[in-house]
Amino acid sequence: MIKAIIFDLDSCLAAANEVGDELFAPAFTAIRAANDSTVPEAVLRAAFAECWRCAFDFVADKYGFTAAMRAAGWEAFTRTEVNEPMYGYGDLAVLKELPVQRFLVTSGFRRLQESKVRALGFADWFAAIHIDALDEPARKGKCGIFQELLATYCLRPEEVLVVGDNPDSEIEAGNRLGMKTIQILRPGVPRSNQANAHINGLTELKELL
Repeated sequence: MIKAIIFDLDSCLAAANEVGDELFAPAFTAIRAANDSTVPEAVLRAAFAECWRCAFDFVADKYGFTAAMRAAGWEAFTRTEVNEPMYGYGDLAVLKELPVQRFLVTSGFRRLQESKVRALGFADWFAAIHIDALDEPARKGKCGIFQELLATYCLRPEEVLVVGDNPDSEIEAGNRLGMKTIQILRPGVPRSNQANAHINGLTELKELL
């Protein structure tokens, strides 16, 4: 029996670029200025596109950013925040109808992710919200946070669903801990076979429960 669901935020409950591509523009400008022709422009554009779905440190490793590019991006992203309302995907209200405990675990820069939660105005829909903050020491990662949730709320892995978009982040962490995993295929999310199941939206999730 499923007693709890752990949700991701970006590309799961709300589009990462909901407020507009200009949100990341200062960071991308800073990274490009620090590039010094090391990373080709076409590769840089691909990296920037992936920044909307993946953590910055993951993208920097994957695309071979130099130390200067990492530092420039890091400094800009730590100052980035959302300062206007967000509404999430159109089915977001279904969250309140799910008859289980709900948790939100999101990776990213602390200031940015907290501003998104605040802009969405749905903090009280969750039993707990945890940010896997890239810019803080002693980072536990999603796997560590999931383990803490199991212990704190006396849950067994088989009683927990993990719902998210990223096979290398929340889906991988859930699988590693023996939780059931569901990939939500929001617009632009590539399907992965790493998840136990797939849905297109939260209404389908409600029906599964």
